Amino acid sequence: MFVRMALAALMAFGAVGSTGTAYAQNKAQAEEMEKAERSAKAARQAEELRKAPKAALPPASVPLDPANVWVLQLSNGGTVRIQLRPDVAPNHVARIKELTNRGFYNGLIFHRVIDGFMAQGGDPKGDGTGGSDLPDLNAEFSYLPHVRGVVSMARAQDENSANSQFFIMLYPRMQLDHKYTVVGRVIDGMAAADAIAKGEPPENPTKIVSARMEAAAPAS
Repeated sequence: MFVRMALAALMAFGAVGSTGTAYAQNKAQAEEMEKAERSAKAARQAEELRKAPKAALPPASVPLDPANVWVLQLSNGGTVRIQLRPDVAPNHVARIKELTNRGFYNGLIFHRVIDGFMAQGGDPKGDGTGGSDLPDLNAEFSYLPHVRGVVSMARAQDENSANSQFFIMLYPRMQLDHKYTVVGRVIDGMAAADAIAKGEPPENPTKIVSARMEAAAPAS
């Protein structure tokens, strides 16, 4: 708060009562203060992660299990392979597997695709308001970040409203961390994800031609 007030004061001073040189100096000083504030914030976040219980910090990667690889064949000719993370979001991953085995995702479109952000699909209505006939899921937030290629579950305003819709991150957006349930990450076919038609909705939306698990789960 103090830094933001100081920034405003410095910029105001430079704008109304100084020479061009003084204004440039004030602007440079303001930018340095803003940079210091960002660095301090990053340091605080790093310290919070360091102090977090180990149980709350999932590993960055896990051994590849074909039973947890979700394969999306897209109408743009590409195939996207996603490694699901049941160790982090067991209920959401189980939901994806159940719907996939039903054939639920076959033929559904990516109805909301924002360039430089994400591609969202999994809605049988195709407009962002639909879901499956199964109950909504309780959130399973984790420390896995929303980096490029991450697959996360879409939801309404209620944290516990994820159902069938998901989105693929086309660009990092850390503001989504701890607010949406990460279920996995693209391990192959990111170019096909990048090529998903853009728009809200797209004029010619890309479809999921078929969705399947790479291998059946072993019998229990």
